[in-house]
Amino acid sequence: MDNIKTIAFDADDTLWGNEPDFQETEKKFCLLLEGYLPEGAVTKELFRTEMQNLSLYGYGAKSFILSMIETLVRVTNNAGDILLVNEVIRLGKELLQKPVELLDGVEETLSELNGCYRLVVATKGDLLDQERKLHNSGLGKYFHHIEIMSDKKKGNYVTLLKNINCKAENFLMVGNSLKSDVIPVLELGGYTVHVPFHSTWAYEEIDREIDSPKFLEAKNIAELLKILP
Repeated sequence: MDNIKTIAFDADDTLWGNEPDFQETEKKFCLLLEGYLPEGAVTKELFRTEMQNLSLYGYGAKSFILSMIETLVRVTNNAGDILLVNEVIRLGKELLQKPVELLDGVEETLSELNGCYRLVVATKGDLLDQERKLHNSGLGKYFHHIEIMSDKKKGNYVTLLKNINCKAENFLMVGNSLKSDVIPVLELGGYTVHVPFHSTWAYEEIDREIDSPKFLEAKNIAELLKILP
């Protein structure tokens, strides 16, 4: 890793918690519909709706809210009380206003790396929501560049590298998702450090091992300080 000049960090579930908030909202949504379907069935219906809507709505809380409303309409067969829709909207606004809670060691690690490397945020999701979370996190001062991406596929990383004028061999991506933060970067020839989080959205799960000399695992973000030269 002696060639690393730029380190990019995923945001949700890498710098701060995110998935637990979505899971909490989803449980409340399932309770709203317990008179129509069991919790597990509602969860499956909601996930199916999210997958169908990804190409239209993208990622993030607002997409999630719209998918909950659509799922409610389908599950209730268009017979759900308008009060249920109002409650889903309330749950969505509650989700959007959740406080940002940094994960252990994040600020200390960024402070140590700042000045030694060019630091970047590379995250996907709703633009306004991610900007809000970054602002509320207080971490903006550490980053040279912020990239809120519509997706995290190979082509999106090509665009990111162009935007920051960085070659793949000088780039390290740090994140909790093997699917979004690791595999596309390895395909470009970049370096990756996977920092697992205890909760993972089903969409981000993969069923294969990663075997690459440019791929490393870390128990937590502070281990970066031991991994990097």
